[in-house]
Amino acid sequence: MARIRVSVLGPAGLEVDGMPARLTPLTTRLLVRLVAADGEPVPVRRLHRDVWAVDGEQPHAAGRHRNEVQKRVLELRRALDTAHRGDGARVLRTEQLLAGPAPETAYRLVLAPDELDCAEFTDLVNSALLAAPASAADRLAAALALVRGRPLAEAGDAEFARPLVRRLTALHETARRQLIRSRMDLGRHDLALPVAELMARERPDDQDVAELLGSLRTRLRERHGRELLRQPFPGAGDLVVVRGDLFDQQDANLVVGFTDTFDTATEQDLVISRDSVQGQLVERLFGGERKLLDDRIQAGLKSFTPLRTERVQDKPRGRRVRYPLGTTVPLTVDGRRVFAVAYSRLGNDLVARSAPADLRAGLDALWPAVARYGMYRPVAIPLIGSGLARVVELDRTQLLLMIVESFAAHCRREPATAPELRVVIRPADLERTDLSALGAYLRTARPCSPEATAK
Repeated sequence: MARIRVSVLGPAGLEVDGMPARLTPLTTRLLVRLVAADGEPVPVRRLHRDVWAVDGEQPHAAGRHRNEVQKRVLELRRALDTAHRGDGARVLRTEQLLAGPAPETAYRLVLAPDELDCAEFTDLVNSALLAAPASAADRLAAALALVRGRPLAEAGDAEFARPLVRRLTALHETARRQLIRSRMDLGRHDLALPVAELMARERPDDQDVAELLGSLRTRLRERHGRELLRQPFPGAGDLVVVRGDLFDQQDANLVVGFTDTFDTATEQDLVISRDSVQGQLVERLFGGERKLLDDRIQAGLKSFTPLRTERVQDKPRGRRVRYPLGTTVPLTVDGRRVFAVAYSRLGNDLVARSAPADLRAGLDALWPAVARYGMYRPVAIPLIGSGLARVVELDRTQLLLMIVESFAAHCRREPATAPELRVVIRPADLERTDLSALGAYLRTARPCSPEATAK
């Protein structure tokens, strides 16, 4: 049995075993007329009147119009039966109707739902209306993908086509509205928005559609909350820039910058400032228990080789063991990771200093640790280098770009680093950070794509 597919949701067509059949315009209109009959037989006289009248021809004598219809029926059956297996007669049947003193020849198109696009469309939509949101969204999307234009377009405004066209048009409207609702129920307002926008373009005077579109846009804006930028990051999920507090990112691993001595003492702000990110780490995640943080860091540092140890007379305060820039210690806190990364040098005068090369070395060593220990969770990082251990040669925009560029370079080598890189910018730093520069970089550099690496 041949695989037959008749399409009327848009330009009418016929496929047999996956190959399009070539039909003359009259035969195509005959096919559309039979589809419009919705499985009922259509007498020869009515077929001729409905199909040939499109060209403005006058009805012919009974014998002539019967021959013309039979000629097109024969063409259609041959198209349906390219392998000569009897599919033409199976699909396009001849019947005798008892109407008046003598029987009248009629033709009936018999197709399974999967052989006729509008039947499949109807079944998908009707089943979706009773389904759970995820199943409904899947079926409705599949149904709408079948629609390629106005149904039964070749019939024009012919009376015989109006009932089916009205039903399919109404069902199409229902499918789109229901798809929007299902995607909203699933929290996928971003997927519901294009459907609503298309409906609004097609029906600019429909107040209900306009209100639905407005509601969707409002929900999307609310969803972003403090998000300032969200950009798909090829090979590494999303790049997100948010306004706020690093320690409020409850769903993410955190990056906290340290000096090469990994000092944690904040007493009298002599070694580490209580206002620094390191100082806040002690208070916010370790409940002010500096020794607890210090012990965990020192335990993690046992797997690293120190560079050297300062003499007491040279550095009387703070820790004296120095580690290479880029040394990263993953700390487990409440089921997530805090990556303590050394990116600056703490001088014996207790002043932290960092050059662009130092920051880049720290970042480049950070990402492999994130990939290894991050449990594939989002990773949130502040604008490191903008605080007391300032990279004086770089402004905040340049710091932001360096963080992104370093992460991008790592993504090329190891794409599955994290599902999201989240750069957290304090409100006080925002006015001095040009996010448009980052947008321009993302548009032109395609940072994580293999093609960008090859250029």
